[in-house]
Amino acid sequence: MPLHQARLTAESFGTDAQRYDRARPSYPDDLVARIVAGSPGPDVLDVGCGTGIAARQFTAAGCTVLGVEPDARMAEFARARGLPVEVATFEAWEPAGRAFDAVIAGQSWHWVDPVAGAEKAARVLRPHGRLAVFGHVFEPPTEVAEPFAAACRRAAPDSPFSGQPARRPLETYQAGYAKIADRILETGRFEEPEQWRFEWQRSYTREEWLELLPTTGGLTRLRPDQLTAILDAVGHAIDALGGRFTMHYTTLAATAVRTGAG
Repeated sequence: MPLHQARLTAESFGTDAQRYDRARPSYPDDLVARIVAGSPGPDVLDVGCGTGIAARQFTAAGCTVLGVEPDARMAEFARARGLPVEVATFEAWEPAGRAFDAVIAGQSWHWVDPVAGAEKAARVLRPHGRLAVFGHVFEPPTEVAEPFAAACRRAAPDSPFSGQPARRPLETYQAGYAKIADRILETGRFEEPEQWRFEWQRSYTREEWLELLPTTGGLTRLRPDQLTAILDAVGHAIDALGGRFTMHYTTLAATAVRTGAG
């Protein structure tokens, strides 16, 4: 996707922050616990915190979390729920001498320059602090994915997302996280990165899935008529399955501990 289109998409998620927060899934408790246990203290910086979905989980686990979020609408939503948030891209954000025990990024690192982001994370982490980049791979079953892809091609043929296959192999996403790990290692500021994988499932009703779909990057910038056409097609597909389906999620993470050197 061209850079300007990527930036416009990145800035479009705040269009309906309330729906985003309501519909988007949280992260596996085991992932949160593993990051907390593998960090030297409770101070967490959440990069691209959005509405605070991950931040609330880390707060519940005993952490003190500061969010950095480029979209003021998302930041406002998170603040209203008690999360301190500073509005900036991570690259432009000013740490003002603050240091953290963990830097996390849930579903947001792909909007950050991978080299500059890893370097900045190293600068704001305390010695032996942890950088953890993670996100969900959620591919609905073929009976839902195929009608969705076909509807996207019909309703929004000019969208950069309409040419993508209905389902992408998990290996594609794993390769992306392997590249993140490589960029982290190349800074020379981290120990050998690890890649983690968490498998889980969630059942969705027709209404629940149609609530989530408009919050995804491919749909946030469509016209109302385009979105309606796509949601109608997906709704019919879910109806044909009895009104609900089970989604198999894989949550992937690339994580590394900052070296003890200054």
